[in-house]
Amino acid sequence: MSLQVAKHFFTVKEFERMGEAGIFSEDAHFELIEGEIVEISPIGSRHAGCVLFLSRFLNHAVRDMAFVSTQSPIQLNDLTQPQPDVALLRLRDDYYRSSHPKPENVLLLIEVADTTIDYDRRIKLPLYAGAGIPEVWIINLPAELIEIYAAPKDGAYVAALEVKRDEQAQSQTISTLSIPAAMILG
Repeated sequence: MSLQVAKHFFTVKEFERMGEAGIFSEDAHFELIEGEIVEISPIGSRHAGCVLFLSRFLNHAVRDMAFVSTQSPIQLNDLTQPQPDVALLRLRDDYYRSSHPKPENVLLLIEVADTTIDYDRRIKLPLYAGAGIPEVWIINLPAELIEIYAAPKDGAYVAALEVKRDEQAQSQTISTLSIPAAMILG
């Protein structure tokens, strides 16, 4: 005899109301992935340093073209609201005070992966492609390389390349954005 277990999937609105009600402890970090609440792994010093470098570098590189958002929500749909490490967002007069950014607001997302490389590749990357995010970088710290994905089509990225430590990470969608991989990898 097979046992069917019913799951309850949360919407972004329910997830946000839980946070506002204080259901989650202040030091816990979660994101909503396809209706399920997922705890974000603790951030190590190499990961944190990489995000800090990217934030500073990108704030100078794209200051008149985009906002640099770090570890803040992006609402992909009604059931999914990840918190990528870095996002380059289209400029908006309200600074996204009225709502979290949606896929059409995103120019580039960056995930820094130390212990989460499989999760970022297998779970988050297809979600980003399916939502039409034009470009995603995965900073693969263990392998010492940068994975660049661009041109989403039918839920997958058509263009994918690996940038090694001694090469330049060149954005596929922002022609003026180029960073030495060694600077990103530390």
